[in-house]
Amino acid sequence: MTQHTPPPPAVKPAAPRLSLTEKASLTSGAGDFVTAAAPEAGIPAVTMSDGPHGLRLPKESGDGGQVDLHSAAPATCYPPAVALGSSWDPELAYRVAGALADEAGSHGIRVLLGPGINIKRSPLCGRNFEYFSEDPLLTAELGGAMVRGLQESGVGAALKHYAANNQETDRMRVSADIDERPLREIYLRAFERIVRRDRPWSVMCSYNAVNGTLLSQNSRLLTGILRTEWGFDGVVMSDWGAVRDRVAALRAGLDLQMPGTHGRTDAEVVAAVRAGELDESVLDTSVERLALFARRADDGVRPGPRMSADEHHRLAGEAADRCVVLLRNEGDVLPLDPSNGSVAVIGELARTPRYQGAGSSQVTPTRLDTPLEQLRELADGARVDFAPGYPAPGGAADTAGALGDEAVRLAASCDTVVVFLGLSAADESEGFDRDHIDLPDDQLRLLESLVAANPRVAVVLSNGGVVRTAPWHDTVPALVEGWLLGQAGGGALARVLFGAVNPSGKLAETVPLRLEDSPSHLSFPGEERHVRYGEGVFVGYRGYDAAAREVAFPFGHGLSYTSFAYSGLRVAPAGDAVSVTVTVTNTGRRPGREVVQIYSSGPAGSTVARPPRELRGFASVDLAPGESREVTVEMARHELAYYSAREGTWRVEGGDYGIETGSSSRDIRRSAVISVTGDPSDVAPSGRSTIAEWLSHPVGGPLLMERFMAARAEGGTAASAMDDPVTARFLAGMPLDVIAEFPQSPVDPEGVAELTALTGGTPPGSA
Repeated sequence: MTQHTPPPPAVKPAAPRLSLTEKASLTSGAGDFVTAAAPEAGIPAVTMSDGPHGLRLPKESGDGGQVDLHSAAPATCYPPAVALGSSWDPELAYRVAGALADEAGSHGIRVLLGPGINIKRSPLCGRNFEYFSEDPLLTAELGGAMVRGLQESGVGAALKHYAANNQETDRMRVSADIDERPLREIYLRAFERIVRRDRPWSVMCSYNAVNGTLLSQNSRLLTGILRTEWGFDGVVMSDWGAVRDRVAALRAGLDLQMPGTHGRTDAEVVAAVRAGELDESVLDTSVERLALFARRADDGVRPGPRMSADEHHRLAGEAADRCVVLLRNEGDVLPLDPSNGSVAVIGELARTPRYQGAGSSQVTPTRLDTPLEQLRELADGARVDFAPGYPAPGGAADTAGALGDEAVRLAASCDTVVVFLGLSAADESEGFDRDHIDLPDDQLRLLESLVAANPRVAVVLSNGGVVRTAPWHDTVPALVEGWLLGQAGGGALARVLFGAVNPSGKLAETVPLRLEDSPSHLSFPGEERHVRYGEGVFVGYRGYDAAAREVAFPFGHGLSYTSFAYSGLRVAPAGDAVSVTVTVTNTGRRPGREVVQIYSSGPAGSTVARPPRELRGFASVDLAPGESREVTVEMARHELAYYSAREGTWRVEGGDYGIETGSSSRDIRRSAVISVTGDPSDVAPSGRSTIAEWLSHPVGGPLLMERFMAARAEGGTAASAMDDPVTARFLAGMPLDVIAEFPQSPVDPEGVAELTALTGGTPPGSA
């Protein structure tokens, strides 16, 4: 596929050439999925489409609208983000995005509404199928690759949903109440990386509020952080229906309300400017951004041949191959032998697969491969028989017993059983959250009967959010996480089951033993229009590890039909980065791909609570049997930083950091330690600072020690008390201005003021 990066057009002074009414009209949609145009000012309309994993193309409706989520014209359905996340393959995400751009361009679509990069805070979120991971770095690498793949092929990305849109319950009103550190480190981090590095043309604000302020009116997030701190120069558009106050939204930094309101809110903008309630320069700034956005989209149109439907389908299949995760394979039940034996394929999902989530991202596929058909096609001598086992969604419930009996008889007569279990669209969708993470009861009863009839069972899951696999996963020798794999997913599952493809997917989120173990469990989804993110930075594996909770399958886990050994870990400074190199050897009999994961821990004695380990980088390597290869990951020093809410900036603490490399977050193969020099604090101590904070300050510490030493020389008992470790620890947490009030203190209140002035801090009483 030809890549084309359109040069950014020069910003023309569009706003002064338009009337006030014309300018206001440009800041809202002209239809459901098209922006307003101003031909006389050289500003074309921009047509957009839902499509994080495929285009939701409108059928002819006369006004460009999309009303019925099920009436879209055919387009390629690629694996949704829940599956693509398990590929851990940014290059693959880039190629998929380029193909999406190719298809979008052929239909006149100039901006694709995606990717979605929200963090999977809870396994209950109904829209988790549309997001990549519980980890911000993995999310940023995959989401950023999609942004580049789209825009380097001439179609703009709309990075969404900014920000902290981590649930569907009350999503249009709820306030996500988040402390500054988790907000920055977990929920904004992927947005920051992608905005700074990949320069998306647009960002879509979410419905919810953050800390009490709706995103569409949140000037701190839309302007202060997004534009001023990160340098975003694109358009901020609303999610569809997210604007409650058009004038306040413009003032906060929201450029485009979607969809249009047939002029109603345009008139509100005009009235506000005329009444002096909105400075016209604010409107002019948004119009200039929209003009640049529209010209950039228009310039992105590229001529040349397009990919055929077959080429799109083949890429969708290749992508799905990479997304399948082998969770368990006791006794090497998998892969199946395509040339010999008999296989009982059980489960309606094998014949009527789920391949995407429900809601605005829903795609009408150009074709659909089913696992059952593909298994039969790949079998070259093996017999493949089928029984549905349970009713299709909406089917007659009273048939479940008979279907189950038929399936058990078939299982008992075959060598191996492959049973497809999973969730229906009624169980998980945009618009509502799940109540639990269990598989349907009838499927679990069926599985129990099948195992009793034939213990040689492989379970294949089809689900957009994680499902509970305990305790039944211990009763089956093989378990495959098939997620929602797009229109070519049936072929991918067949290829993995028969060994034509060696699985290499890794979990992008933790599978817990119980829902109650989830770090967010006690505060999800909140109450009375507020949800408190009480777990702080301990989201996903960070929380499970910090609490030492056992899990069913950890973050980063995924088996292969071969095996890999790690050796020769080397960790060394490399300029403003840390270079991590490890040798990986394929110790099995099949070619395979391993995803090498790099984690950091520490430093010891950190002044803030830190997870036991955090993902800092990853790389994949393809190896033939017996082959060894060095894998190097460059980890930027600033990746070790935490966000200091007190200082209002990122800060690297000095000390010894553990560097770990492994096959999952709980399968650490090699570890090392590297010493890192910390960043100096920008906050000068004051009277309210503790003794420990004073002593850790590069200027204040020596000054305070001088006072202590002078007092000790004069026989001061308080200064001598610091020699006792228990007393020193007791005093370390006390503010200096409190200690100054005690008799025998080595520093009096005047001395506190003097020390504070010498360090550039705030003197007592002046704050």
